[in-house]
Amino acid sequence: MRLLLKLLLSALVVVGLAKFLPGVAVDGYFSAFIVAIVLAILNLIVKPILVILTLPVTIITLGLFLLIINAIIIFLADGFVSGFSVDGWFMAIIFSLLFSLFQSILYSLLDKD
Repeated sequence: MRLLLKLLLSALVVVGLAKFLPGVAVDGYFSAFIVAIVLAILNLIVKPILVILTLPVTIITLGLFLLIINAIIIFLADGFVSGFSVDGWFMAIIFSLLFSLFQSILYSLLDKD
């Protein structure tokens, strides 16, 4: 039940960011829910592999390369979900930063209960 609630909150964040950011588009709430699921799966499976493979570059850039890894995850989700699109690297980085920020705020409010 908690996982479903977190996915729904993530989908709401995706919809909100799509309405706020000009380079991000999502077709509807169902597409946003699918994006939330795909992002959760990609962050669970692909992101640790990318972090390990790019560890030297991440250390040299003092962790800033993780922004590029997050943008890659967003672009992968863009490729997997047909109702979701992100235009350009800058929008993907901004989307990933805001998505992480709002997601952590909402999850912290959820954990207080």
